[in-house]
Amino acid sequence: MKLTKYLKLVFSLTAVMFLGSCDNSDSNKIAEGVPTISVRLVDAPGDFEEVNVEVVDVLIKMDDESDDDNGWISLESESGIVNLLDFTGGLSKVLVDRFPIPQGELTQMRLVLGDGNTIVIKDENDLDETFDLKTPSGQQSGLKLKVNTEIEEGFAYDFVLDFDVEKSIVIAGNSGNIILKPVLYVSAEVNSGIIEGTVSPSDVPVMASVLVNDNGTPETEDDFIISAYTDETGAFALWGVPAGTYEVVISPVNEDSDYSEVSVENVVVANGEVTTISETIALSLKPGSITGTISGLAAEVDATITLNDASSTSVTSDVNGMFEIQNVVPGDYTVTISAVGYVSQEFMITLEPAEEEIIDATLLEVE
Repeated sequence: MKLTKYLKLVFSLTAVMFLGSCDNSDSNKIAEGVPTISVRLVDAPGDFEEVNVEVVDVLIKMDDESDDDNGWISLESESGIVNLLDFTGGLSKVLVDRFPIPQGELTQMRLVLGDGNTIVIKDENDLDETFDLKTPSGQQSGLKLKVNTEIEEGFAYDFVLDFDVEKSIVIAGNSGNIILKPVLYVSAEVNSGIIEGTVSPSDVPVMASVLVNDNGTPETEDDFIISAYTDETGAFALWGVPAGTYEVVISPVNEDSDYSEVSVENVVVANGEVTTISETIALSLKPGSITGTISGLAAEVDATITLNDASSTSVTSDVNGMFEIQNVVPGDYTVTISAVGYVSQEFMITLEPAEEEIIDATLLEVE
């Protein structure tokens, strides 16, 4: 779930992202008075059993673009160890809940982590093995992100911190050390929306994603993908999607799955709103194919191969008697092979997902 308008955190540990001013419609007003801020933590998928990080605090800086350590305000975040991989299917971790902050420009945000970070990975025997996540000394002061959002009286501001797990874990060569170099994004929910949906069957691990053309230009350098795993009920939530119209792509996590990628087009997202895909997204089994060679025919006589499917699929053999039917939905079929002046043959088959069924036949002339 890579959120709106960002540049990735790199080795300097500074993510640069500019957000537009918040929508000041009446629906965002909570009361005339001190503005408040809420911060939630979500994650982009990672192929690990657990990634546990120690959250110490969330800090902000108002009306100050400088890189020095002065002027930071503590949001008195909930601290402790959190497993980032718990936050799939729309789950999130509330770090700050409606904390009062001053008016002005919120220029920077900082997530401060401790050193009690661990990762759990399956070993060669498929057993869980826990390793310390070492944090470079330059990161001890926290992960800085540019926000640049105007904070006004009487409004509640909700921010999402998206921790990209997969890109944050570095295995250091032959040393065996596993290093935590966090890649983190931030977005204000009023500057983005959420896409929710459900996938069936729910027991197939899949990833939902959208491609965001960040600046609306033909160039792809500024494009990014927001993604999320489904949970045990098949539900997913894509956080921080900029307003626009999207194609939501549903991809099985396991490449050897019997199911193929599907998509939902024309999903409209509005800033500050949740877009729910009303119908359950049904995965499709990978199509198979039926091929073979027909022999026994006289020169210039072609065979016709027909399936008893709903569309009455039919092809004609080539000059060598060969044929191929592609993109056949898995299931039971009667395959009929016929030619003028020859006795037809029927074959009963069961086509499995991604299977190539081979049928070779010899036709006899009608007596």
